Amino acid sequence: MWRRLGVGVLVSLMLGCSAKPKPGFDPVGSSGSSSGFGSSGGFDIDGGKPSVDGCSDAARLVYVVSQENDLYSFTPNTTTFQLIGRLECPTNGLATPNSMAIDRQGIAWVNYSDGSLFKVSTADASCSATTFAPNQHGFLRFGMAFATNSENSTDETLYISGLELSGSNGKGLGKIDLQTMKITMLGDYSGDLTGKGAELTGTGDGHLFGFFTTQPNATLAEIDRANGSTSNDKSLDGVNTGNAWAFSFWGGDFWFYTSDGVNPSRVTRLETSASGAISVAKSDVGGFRIVGAGVSTCAPTAPPK
Repeated sequence: MWRRLGVGVLVSLMLGCSAKPKPGFDPVGSSGSSSGFGSSGGFDIDGGKPSVDGCSDAARLVYVVSQENDLYSFTPNTTTFQLIGRLECPTNGLATPNSMAIDRQGIAWVNYSDGSLFKVSTADASCSATTFAPNQHGFLRFGMAFATNSENSTDETLYISGLELSGSNGKGLGKIDLQTMKITMLGDYSGDLTGKGAELTGTGDGHLFGFFTTQPNATLAEIDRANGSTSNDKSLDGVNTGNAWAFSFWGGDFWFYTSDGVNPSRVTRLETSASGAISVAKSDVGGFRIVGAGVSTCAPTAPPK
């Protein structure tokens, strides 16, 4: 997510988590398993064959798009980025990538700052246009993510989180019907997160989460896919969304990508174990700034074996 107005200050990230989670914080929700986020099914990121779910190894990676218009794959358990190619989507004027989601076929869906939506190959970064009409229900720029429709389903939905131009305020949760390219508004977030902007990440066992632009620390919360209400809020000690931010859920943990819009992004990891530790996984991603991240519902929901 790229904030074009102003330059925020990126708060120094602290190793460990000194802020106590709210009582009862459970990143999976009451219906989740005690292991955290289900099972990876023995997926081997270093070359395992596609399993019965039909997912390729490529669909199990995280992908990020940079302010500099480059697409990368990201392997969280080795914290390595691999350049795929330059995005040259036929946008109008000076539009730049704003956010990204990845479907189960490994196709990237990229929202640009002018509201356009493109399909991008994660093999070579080539673009193809869609019939999506920008600014439906006031959703011009938005965070986005796929989540499965239930814990045991491979059917998935593309959820979006509308943003004001500043990036700090939001328009709540919606979804896009990929057959009609129409947006349905689902509802605003709840409690202290009402009206806040958010990036999204989803899982293959039916959960949806938001990375919210609260101050002084960003907030992680689970989002009800039916109506947008939020629960299990967790203040992310020392993490500020800054001017370029994104996040993903992979291998049982949350991965946050943040930059002040001038300095390169850093990667912060939140472990969903009992400790809930927050630590800097990579202080410099390699000289670029991440504005969008996507992970498909094929991605492992527990640490790969």
